[in-house]
Amino acid sequence: MSSSPTLHPDGVHHLALLTTDIKAQLQFFNDVLGLPLKALYWMHGVKGYFHGFLELAPDSHVAFVAGPGVSGDIQYGVTHSGSPMTPGTGGTMQHVAFHVDSFDDLLAMRDRIRSHDVHVMGPIDHGFCQSIYFAGPESLSLEVSCGKHIDANAWIDPEVVALCGISDDELAALKSPAPYRRPAEPVPQPSMDTTAPRMHLPPEQYQLLLGASDQDVWDRMSETTPPVAVAPTAAAVNE
Repeated sequence: MSSSPTLHPDGVHHLALLTTDIKAQLQFFNDVLGLPLKALYWMHGVKGYFHGFLELAPDSHVAFVAGPGVSGDIQYGVTHSGSPMTPGTGGTMQHVAFHVDSFDDLLAMRDRIRSHDVHVMGPIDHGFCQSIYFAGPESLSLEVSCGKHIDANAWIDPEVVALCGISDDELAALKSPAPYRRPAEPVPQPSMDTTAPRMHLPPEQYQLLLGASDQDVWDRMSETTPPVAVAPTAAAVNE
């Protein structure tokens, strides 16, 4: 079958992140970002590991992978993944999956990637998506997938739900996030001693940023003008 010469991945099917506490991760993305839980099940092909999916859109998800080999010793700026089946450090990216519309497009992407002398494993049928796997520069672990509309009734495994320590009420909340109404006035920054997740920055810099108003941050840190390509001068060309 033929495919468009302009074929390329058109989105992220799922961003998979390793975690040592999948319940906390699911609840954070559910509570803070309002993403509904769509799947929680044993990870295919990786014994002892399970996978949770939260929906960004019908064809775009944030996913989490948990299991006995995931380390909690976080080293900032260090990468930990070499394949979709490799454990690492909680909070780091395990692999990126890009989305295509159809299985035929998936096969076309497989052939296009192989035509550049890059090894591709697959396709593999995971039930709610079909995927191919390959590596990118600096040991990036990459995937292209087709498929969407995960059936939560089919893909949330009660055994894994219990293993995560998620109660019936908590599961209901994860599947149907509470609505949020924005107040008339902006919500102020939480205090510095909040126990919620925070960015990893030097304390003095972090305090300075948190002390600035949203308008100051907007005015000082926004950059909307593209860089201008400057033609080299004659002197630079002759150097």
